[in-house]
Amino acid sequence: MRPQIRSAVAHLDAPFAVLDLDAALSNAADMTRRANGTPIRVASKSLRIRPLLEKVLSLPGYRGVLSFSLDEAIWLVEQGVTDDVLVAYPSANRESLHRVMHDATLRSRITLMIDSIEHLDFIDTVVPPTERGEVRVCIDVDASLEIGPLHIGALRSPLRTVNHVRDIVRALQSRRGFTLVGLMAYEGQIAGTTDTSPAVAAMKALSRRELRTRREEIVNAVRAELRRSGQPRLEFVNGGGTGSIESTGSEGAITEIGAGSGIIGPGLFDHYSTFTPTPAEWFVVPVVRRPSARTVTVAGGGRVASGPAAKDRLPVVDYPAGLKMAPMEGPGEVQTPLRGDAARNLRLGDHVWMRHAKAGEGTEFFDRVLVVSRGEIVDEWKTYRGENKNFV
Repeated sequence: MRPQIRSAVAHLDAPFAVLDLDAALSNAADMTRRANGTPIRVASKSLRIRPLLEKVLSLPGYRGVLSFSLDEAIWLVEQGVTDDVLVAYPSANRESLHRVMHDATLRSRITLMIDSIEHLDFIDTVVPPTERGEVRVCIDVDASLEIGPLHIGALRSPLRTVNHVRDIVRALQSRRGFTLVGLMAYEGQIAGTTDTSPAVAAMKALSRRELRTRREEIVNAVRAELRRSGQPRLEFVNGGGTGSIESTGSEGAITEIGAGSGIIGPGLFDHYSTFTPTPAEWFVVPVVRRPSARTVTVAGGGRVASGPAAKDRLPVVDYPAGLKMAPMEGPGEVQTPLRGDAARNLRLGDHVWMRHAKAGEGTEFFDRVLVVSRGEIVDEWKTYRGENKNFV
């Protein structure tokens, strides 16, 4: 963290959130360099700040939004943020699906995710195909690595093989009211797994080789099926994440990469070997107690990330350097004890800077972030929460 960032907000009472806009935009530009010409679809889940999302979308190399909720997708379109939203996860929200299917603008700008006939049936029960226009859909393909009974990766789609995907494509072709426009295959075991050991590196290398071949075979089969039936070709094939930009973008079958966390540089991203984003977002909490010479207690701090409960899901203390959480307490919702020699110089009210382990999730605790650029506060941006939007 640059000292200028701390100086810009030193006069303020904590708690508050800070965004280093210069670092975020530099990270975004570095991601496009890593993508080497493959467009990046911004994963809004990792930002959850509408003005920042708009800033990133205005940069060269970025195209469209990968949203985490159908309601969020509707809102982003209605706010004019984008005219191209891929909803990353299937929706079972009948009211939201009803809105999309009865609005020609939303139908043309939002793509729904499916991975089963059950999803198609569900959509048809909300609004029958005779009462709606064509709904844009994307097929989610399982990109995980399987070694015998071992499944490494996200437990998402049941569609894994060429035959699995071909079957659902044919089912789509036999039904009214759907237009297949894309494929998605997210390799979480590569993009979302930090480089912590030689075993992880070996797993990633094996998975990259296996997925490259399988993904190409699936994409080719789908394109052949569409040509055979005279239907429009695929508009996009989405894959990857911030942690796999280079390898995903190098695949000929891929037309775009879904990524966003690298713009923020959260705690988990301190442990990748191939890239190092600059930290760009923090939550700042005040010292409120001094239990001992080498211990301070800060207000709040309990911002634990989603995923398997482990040490790497805890917030990272960036400043002052050397402060560690008490292992028997960890981060608490209302207070967090921190130990280390740096505690000796802290007074009541002093700032402690922390980063959330995962990008985006920390914004659910704040209505707004202080935007700092060139060492000065230049704006205050509302988070999704600050705009009274809760999509999770």
